[in-house]
Amino acid sequence: MNLLRSAGRGLGSVNSFLKGVLGEDSYEKYLDHHRATNCATEPMTVKEFWREKTDRQDANPEGRCC
Repeated sequence: MNLLRSAGRGLGSVNSFLKGVLGEDSYEKYLDHHRATNCATEPMTVKEFWREKTDRQDANPEGRCC
């Protein structure tokens, strides 16, 4: 049973790492930052966030491989 728990924690760590590498956790980081800085405006929706992020990357393509 302990082996299964350890394997589950290990897979969870790998999953978190991959989400960070692939940028999947970007919206959660944005929300954390928004809360931490006590912004007066409402946070963007998920759709708004990803649209703004891709538009910004398209306008400033530095550091991208493709």
